[in-house]
Amino acid sequence: MKQRRFSSPATALASVALLGLTACTAPLDSPGSGGGSGSAEPGAASQVIERESEETCTNPTPSDTPISEMVIGFSQSENEQNPFRAVETASVRQAVEEAGAELVYTNANSDQAKQLSDIQSMINQGVDALIVAPISATGLQSAFAAAQEQEIPVVTIDRQTEGTPCEDYITFMGSDFYEQGVRAAEAMVEATGGEGTIAEIQGAPGSDVATLRTEGFSDEIAEHEGLEIVAQQTGNWSTSEAQEVMGQIVSANPEVDGVYTHSDTMALGALTALNNFGKVPGEDVQIVSIDGTADAVQHVASGAIHAVVETNPRFGPAAIQALQDWFSGEEVSQEIIMKDALYTEENAQEALDSGAAY
Repeated sequence: MKQRRFSSPATALASVALLGLTACTAPLDSPGSGGGSGSAEPGAASQVIERESEETCTNPTPSDTPISEMVIGFSQSENEQNPFRAVETASVRQAVEEAGAELVYTNANSDQAKQLSDIQSMINQGVDALIVAPISATGLQSAFAAAQEQEIPVVTIDRQTEGTPCEDYITFMGSDFYEQGVRAAEAMVEATGGEGTIAEIQGAPGSDVATLRTEGFSDEIAEHEGLEIVAQQTGNWSTSEAQEVMGQIVSANPEVDGVYTHSDTMALGALTALNNFGKVPGEDVQIVSIDGTADAVQHVASGAIHAVVETNPRFGPAAIQALQDWFSGEEVSQEIIMKDALYTEENAQEALDSGAAY
């Protein structure tokens, strides 16, 4: 029988008041120090977590059912030809398997309506918990409401979406996208010696990821008077679009010194365009990107790309730990930030050899 987990919408406020469903408490002992009854892979969650918020959610009615007897639904947002999504899915799948639970998997293939339908289908199948990689920052409220009505906890990963922590979802796990932009800017300062002009190829307009990566980069570059951002155009996360955009930028700014791309897919397009214009990446133009794909990190190892800021896709252990903590009645941080590596020429080959680059 399904255990009671969320309050129904009609009694949500009373439950919060009486049982402390939403609790703002002191920080947990240490990043990733989940207090549940042991993860499938001890210490795995702490290995991928950078920090956790002080605000937490706590299950008012803990379950005696072990996670090994549960069914976990995972709603993936995009096609797994994207290396990030492939590793993300593999991480969730492995963590669920190691916990002894059953996985129900769906992929929305970037279709918002399909993701809503997928989540509703998993709810109808009777899953005990949901892990959701949202397609966008809006549009999942009806799915969250349906999960809440059935008292199914939701863990959101990678992209933030509208909703109230402890009601619509118990935690968000993802990278600090603003900090990624800052780290990319710091790498650009190092690559250029703090002097020169920079072009930025951005992700999809309106994406919180793209917005924060732009803000973090711009704020840090503004601290260095010798650097100027002379072009900002969208590449829509696409290799071909980034190649076209890079060609336009070089035509208008032939002496550009640095290129910052919001994703490795776009960095690869920029590389092709620069080569077509007779520019030598890593010598004539310095490139800094974000993601951590093997293709881009290989270019870091060869010197064509100066640095890549990782976006860690390995959510599985931390997501399962959060669900274990929830079902055990332990505190779950409302926001969990993942550890992201920085790949440079010094460590790129090691990352490739170890499989850290995906």
